[in-house]
Amino acid sequence: MSAWLANAIEKSHSVNDWLTAKRQGALALLQEKNWPGRKTEDWKYTSVRALEKRAISSAANAGEVNVATIAGLEAIELHFIDGHFQGVKQSLPEGLSIVELSKADAEVQAWAVEAFSACKPKKHLFGLINDTLADNGLVIDVAEGADIKQPMRIVNEITQDIDVQHRVLVRLGEGAKATVIEQAGGTQESYFSGFAEYFLAEKAALEHYRFCLRTGKALSIGGSHFELKSNAQINSTLVGFGSELSRLDVDVMHRGEGAHAKINAVYLLDSGEIFDLHSCIEHEIGHCTTDETVRGIVGDKATATFNGRIHIHRDAQKTLAELSNKNLLLTDNAQINTKPELEIYADDVRCAHGATVAELDKSALYYLTSRGVSKSQALVMLNFGFINALVDEMPNSALAEWLRPQLQERFAKMNQEPAQA
Repeated sequence: MSAWLANAIEKSHSVNDWLTAKRQGALALLQEKNWPGRKTEDWKYTSVRALEKRAISSAANAGEVNVATIAGLEAIELHFIDGHFQGVKQSLPEGLSIVELSKADAEVQAWAVEAFSACKPKKHLFGLINDTLADNGLVIDVAEGADIKQPMRIVNEITQDIDVQHRVLVRLGEGAKATVIEQAGGTQESYFSGFAEYFLAEKAALEHYRFCLRTGKALSIGGSHFELKSNAQINSTLVGFGSELSRLDVDVMHRGEGAHAKINAVYLLDSGEIFDLHSCIEHEIGHCTTDETVRGIVGDKATATFNGRIHIHRDAQKTLAELSNKNLLLTDNAQINTKPELEIYADDVRCAHGATVAELDKSALYYLTSRGVSKSQALVMLNFGFINALVDEMPNSALAEWLRPQLQERFAKMNQEPAQA
């Protein structure tokens, strides 16, 4: 067992709140788990060495940081600085409740305690750690039939060398509509664990974004997990940058006929970075659809891992599910480990999956440079073109316009040539 895991288990014994029963159940499962290594299937390509020797610590006070707003985005801003919630600054529309995890009253606790860890699979080691230690986060409840026009933007910024265990629980009532943005950034040496669970009742619709923008020594492990009832739908956009350790798990449970999940994901890795994206779509019932598209660009000596699994259960007839993963390697030293999976036990389904790994088209690069475009600008143009279709599909145009220059700036900085020995 690593020193960090032993420290986490020891610290969990001192946590005592309204979630104690859930935490103790997670702790019992956690003590049966092994620290992930090369022989652990879900972690064979991603080393957790950067985390295992950390000493768990938290910030007594939040540092000073100005979280920039996004032009054109009229959002409900929900900011956490060093794990400390900065409060709700705007008045909330009718039908929306947002409560800090540690301040949930008896009414909120009544459903939240049942929802806690209900759609996040128990297999996630670091999810179990988050179960036992999460001491900050939000409980969001959207009433039946409510249409919340303002996106809820949950931002986590870390300014100190600390560990932050963050949790979000979201419930959408029947026919409700809402948009949630999960955003974490920074380069400060630290560890951020962010897990969110979404429960969508019949005919509910969720527009979801997760921006994993922590780089350098800013370590991140987290997940977004969804339960869909009849005719519920999610449209999710995921964007991941790499760091010394960056891992995101996405799970979708289709638990009602007519449910639909659309997932677009992009990851961009600079020199030497790591990003690991695992997704699992569980079609537990028939007449549901999934459309998952994942694209990655991997720089010199960087390593990307994608494992996408679609599981069609025996009773899930009339399922329509598609999964595509395309990757672009910028140098011979870049690495992608991709494993799209279909596991089908029903016989009346339409499913497809595929993966490609390619290098930059040198003829296209030559064409642009021969017509006066600088090599650096040509590389940005070609790289951005590879993922621009997914950016264009983002339902929120303000978010797309905010994201584009960040992607272009990252492309411009990415090492296009192999590092010299």
